[in-house]
Amino acid sequence: MSAASQLLKQHLQQRQMLGKTHVALRPGTMDRLTGVVRESAVRAAPAPEPSRSFAAAPAPAARILLEAPPPETKKADLLEVAGETLEEKLAALRTMAETWEPARSMQSLRKTMVFAVGSPLASLMFVGEAPGAEEEKLGEPFVGPAGQKLTAIIKAMGLERRKVYISNICKFRPAMDNQGSGNRKPTAEEMRACVPFVLTEIDLIKPLVIVALGATAAEGLGIPGTVGGLRGKFHSTSGIPTMVTYHPSYLLREEQTGDGIRAKRAVWEDMLKVMEKLGLPISAKQRGYFQTK
Repeated sequence: MSAASQLLKQHLQQRQMLGKTHVALRPGTMDRLTGVVRESAVRAAPAPEPSRSFAAAPAPAARILLEAPPPETKKADLLEVAGETLEEKLAALRTMAETWEPARSMQSLRKTMVFAVGSPLASLMFVGEAPGAEEEKLGEPFVGPAGQKLTAIIKAMGLERRKVYISNICKFRPAMDNQGSGNRKPTAEEMRACVPFVLTEIDLIKPLVIVALGATAAEGLGIPGTVGGLRGKFHSTSGIPTMVTYHPSYLLREEQTGDGIRAKRAVWEDMLKVMEKLGLPISAKQRGYFQTK
């Protein structure tokens, strides 16, 4: 194998380990590569990534196709943060969020910043819409009733909350008149003010899979549509497989109407696909959760 062929093979294998399976070529490039690259040369499965919180399924073999690559997050969408280690960069990002002027200048957002929680080495990242009353009080996302439901889902997947990463599109609780414990979804303008933070978190952590909880979270990640139309299949956020599913608060509401089993089963079907994508073991008991008779 020539030196050029060896370098190209190494490049494709590196992209494969990052879950990137397409390479865009300029017109005429394929002709120059004839006889150099063979699909069989890049079928070797990547070694497990030891730094992740749990093992990931092997990515599909890298292949060369004459098509455009999936859309990537523009560098202009990301924030520059200081620090040598991942932990230092996330800490700097949190500090930046505390005094973020685009959000602070909005009279429609409250003043308490709620950042994120979990492992910076997580393979799985959950993204919600905005903190509520309990989250604002404790300074941590998903700690109220909906958060307890999310924790139960994570546990049912065989994972621990501390080993995944949980964030929100909007880092501040949207304000309301006579608010009390009431909450509302963030507006498009409010999401735009905060979304650079979650995109930068994704860029730093590089999870293998993202779960968008609800249509608002999906919209913030650039995946518009209804949850019913989006769920059940993977979309892409910065090239990372993203599953859209119902928000835990939706499950709580459906339980009150007597339709909780149907809603839970829909979410669990999505989580089974996430588990398969991550290469997590799935028992017969797990596959049978929330089956309707």
